[in-house]
Amino acid sequence: MKYSDIKELSNEEIVARIKEEKTSISKVKFAHAVSAIENPSRIYKSRKDVARLNTELTKRNAQLASENNA
Repeated sequence: MKYSDIKELSNEEIVARIKEEKTSISKVKFAHAVSAIENPSRIYKSRKDVARLNTELTKRNAQLASENNA
């Protein structure tokens, strides 16, 4: 997921996407523990996507807080 795609999402969509990605990560990790998965870099990419989503959500929350204090 590209950062430009993330910027277009609403806060609710970002939170939902984070939940989906975390669920996906846990399923893929379990599948990888049981037997080798075809593309283990999916775990890495999903973790990076979660980090990007969290970064954008934190940025938006900080921006809202600064607007409310000003």
